[in-house]
Amino acid sequence: MITVHIVDDHKILVEGLQKLVDSSGFARVTAVSYTGKECIWKLGFEQPRVLLLDINLPDASGIDLCKEITTKYPRVKVVALTSYSEYAIVRQMFDNGASGYVIKNAMPEEILLSIRTVDNDETFLCDEIDLLMNRPVTEQVWLTPRERKLLKHIVDGHTNLEIADLMFLAVDTVNNYRKKLLYKLNARNTAVLVRVAMEQKLV
Repeated sequence: MITVHIVDDHKILVEGLQKLVDSSGFARVTAVSYTGKECIWKLGFEQPRVLLLDINLPDASGIDLCKEITTKYPRVKVVALTSYSEYAIVRQMFDNGASGYVIKNAMPEEILLSIRTVDNDETFLCDEIDLLMNRPVTEQVWLTPRERKLLKHIVDGHTNLEIADLMFLAVDTVNNYRKKLLYKLNARNTAVLVRVAMEQKLV
């Protein structure tokens, strides 16, 4: 059972989320916080596997709070659950250690999928944010912190096996990440991938 901590100051929303999670069959809410201070205090006693975090809290910025949580408790997977859908805010959340990003008007299924996905050590973006981050308006490609780290190892000439050791991942997982990077950067092979990474200053 995946343990979940909800951090949001809207009590009606929290009650709805709690019902949704508790009826999922694979997760349950073990804590609820209405402020950043309350969240940090409760985390001192018990850390969930997944934390749903609102960005706009009455006493704290969810962006800063995300960094504090993921630094103190690296095993806790943070999913931003917010009404903000700006590119810069999404980037900041992921740069500060978030594993997922979901808009509050997302389908309930997406919220549950985000919990399952990040608990499985994968990154999750709801459909609306996925479109936003991969929109071809700019040449700059958006990569998750883990993808950037992996790309750096590829540029440095490490093999999949070496990268797996360096990042504590399975070789198959590294292989999947490499394929995703080739697709995202529209590269035919590793040589092109390295060139694009250097040209776009992605590493």
